[in-house]
Amino acid sequence: MTNIVTVTRGSGPLVLSMPHPGTGLPDEVRATLNETGRAVPDTDWHMRQLYAFAERFQPTIVEAGLSRFVIDLNRDPSGASLYPGQATTELVPTTTFAGEPIWATPPGASEIARRREAYFQPYHEALAAEIARVKAEHGFCLLWDCHSIKSEIPRLFPGTLPTLNLGTNSDAACAPAVQQEARAALEASGFSQVTNGRFKGGWITRHYGRPDEHVHALQMEIALSAYLAEEAPPWAFDAAKAASLQTALADIIDAALAAAVIHERSHA
Repeated sequence: MTNIVTVTRGSGPLVLSMPHPGTGLPDEVRATLNETGRAVPDTDWHMRQLYAFAERFQPTIVEAGLSRFVIDLNRDPSGASLYPGQATTELVPTTTFAGEPIWATPPGASEIARRREAYFQPYHEALAAEIARVKAEHGFCLLWDCHSIKSEIPRLFPGTLPTLNLGTNSDAACAPAVQQEARAALEASGFSQVTNGRFKGGWITRHYGRPDEHVHALQMEIALSAYLAEEAPPWAFDAAKAASLQTALADIIDAALAAAVIHERSHA
């Protein structure tokens, strides 16, 4: 069976959370999906390859192996919507982002509860443990939540999404200086960008981002058009296209880390 979560430990203060790159489907889940669901189109494709540049920061990487269609690791486990009044997908999605049904037999409440225990909890237990370990070693943790999405999904947002979408839960998930420096690097990247726009940060950013407890969390949602050959199967990675994006991401992370170090020293 596909690993629920894989942890690659690094020696730096950076933790990369990757909750949606997985395509794994447990047999009992695959059997109840329809053809659209089994194709797992809403995957955050090639996250490890895209973030290979981050090796210079010696990060810890917490990566999910199962598809978000099994259970979404970036949703409130209570089932509460992260964006009340706006279209979104649930803890266990009923449709694709585009609104297409994904289940032949939709899971009921007891099955969702089982998946929460079997698949949601192990990822978050691993992520919480690594955040605590990194914080114990460095005095703080910079949590960077890695995401990507199609650049045009009319059900979720009008028009074309900016290439880089930084979210800090409307300034609450990290120290102000961390957001300010990350945003300055974002704005200097040359890519279309926004901070706390349509994507302000999912449950991971909101739950773990506690600057008063020395955990600074930022979510980066990236338009797939910036690093894939095309936003369609076979979802091929385009290394030449991705190169400038990787440079920009490295600059933003570097700026956020430097600001976090200064902030923590000044508040020691």
